[in-house]
Amino acid sequence: VQVVESGGGLIQPGGSLNLSCTLSGSIFAVHFMGWFRQAPDKERELVAHVSPMGATNLADFAKGRFTISRDNAKNTVLLQMSRLKPEDTAVYYCNFRHAGQEFWGQGTQVTVSS
Repeated sequence: VQVVESGGGLIQPGGSLNLSCTLSGSIFAVHFMGWFRQAPDKERELVAHVSPMGATNLADFAKGRFTISRDNAKNTVLLQMSRLKPEDTAVYYCNFRHAGQEFWGQGTQVTVSS
């Protein structure tokens, strides 16, 4: 089993970034797919998660700016972020949960700065 994240980087305030994360290996019908983030000196927090049927749940700070989606066939979860703010600066982690197991991505840095 391998989890690979991509995306992230340095972006100016007001800009957009897309994050992608894929779980590979002999795991099917993953139930939970989500994104968390951790800023310096802060605890990791939930950004958003999406159910197998596409129902989404976003943190208040993400509503209206972030969109989460998934491709069940590819075990991939996407996070589209727009209107980014400096306070969105953090390491973003994808998370998969399946049959009592939990898998984390390696984390990707998102820095919002002019």
